[in-house]
Amino acid sequence: MKILITGGLGYIGSHVATLLLQNGVDVVVVDNLENSRIQVLDGITSITGSAPVFKKLDVGNETQMDELFTEHPDIEGVIHFAAYKSVGESVSEPLRYYKNNLGGLNQLLKHSINKTIPFIFSSSCTVYGQSENLPISEDEPLKPATSPYGNTKKIGEQIIQDCCKAHPDFSTILLRYFNPVGAHDSAKIGEYPVGVPQNLVPFLTQTVKGIRPVLKVFGSSYDTPDGTCIRDYIHVMDLAQAHVDSLNYLLNKQNSESCEVYNVGTGNGVSVLELIQMFENATGKKVSYELSEPRTGDTIAAYADVSKIEREIGWKARYSLEEALSSAWKWEEMLHKKLE
Repeated sequence: MKILITGGLGYIGSHVATLLLQNGVDVVVVDNLENSRIQVLDGITSITGSAPVFKKLDVGNETQMDELFTEHPDIEGVIHFAAYKSVGESVSEPLRYYKNNLGGLNQLLKHSINKTIPFIFSSSCTVYGQSENLPISEDEPLKPATSPYGNTKKIGEQIIQDCCKAHPDFSTILLRYFNPVGAHDSAKIGEYPVGVPQNLVPFLTQTVKGIRPVLKVFGSSYDTPDGTCIRDYIHVMDLAQAHVDSLNYLLNKQNSESCEVYNVGTGNGVSVLELIQMFENATGKKVSYELSEPRTGDTIAAYADVSKIEREIGWKARYSLEEALSSAWKWEEMLHKKLE
């Protein structure tokens, strides 16, 4: 079996590639390296003992995608990660986000539909906006997105759903996941941001390592127990396993539903200040942080109802947040040694 992973040298894609290779699956990784690093390929190979086929391509380039699918006519599944993902950056550069995130999706769908290749879409809990109900179930009405990034995910879902209506033989799963954190147990791959981290945990670990002067906590007077935002933090290895399980489900499904939606999270809401305390307890390291103004585009609280994916696919988060934070710090220390 051969699976295509777009954005496969990125944070989540690299962990999914690792799991698939360890399961004996042939993997083709496509990445333009704009927000990832070629060194991740070495980490994947070191863990698994085998390297995926790697193509430095842009999924939004029609010619390059045509050539890819011609070269690999035996692709049996597509897992699509390649997209810009910064909420704040999308607010300041909306056109860049719409062009990249939706253009790449359209190119992949063209080939996946023509060949009826099962398709897994990397969506996000941002499609819910600020939900009125917690935990958030898949039946929660989608609110207007609070950022262009979130809107690209929402529009992307609609594009896929419309394609499924037009092509009933085309099977897809939309994974709406919450906040991935942590790293592979080996500390050979992890979240490896290019430039200033946009996500909380890598900024936190870089702050503890002395790379950043202080961690800013955006917003401290929200209507939450300690005034800071609440999120559902899931270990990246659990999230990677959810993609593998979803792929297997699609490849073996018997029912007629062609487009299914699942939340992927732990079901637990944790505030930013709680996460900082948990990191300090798990690692013994002190975090230097300061309270700051709220950030445009952020929701106040979001955590998942994961009963549907547990019931229908049989997936369940297994790692604790403490384990995720410990692995993130282990990865940061290993990464720092490599750069010394």
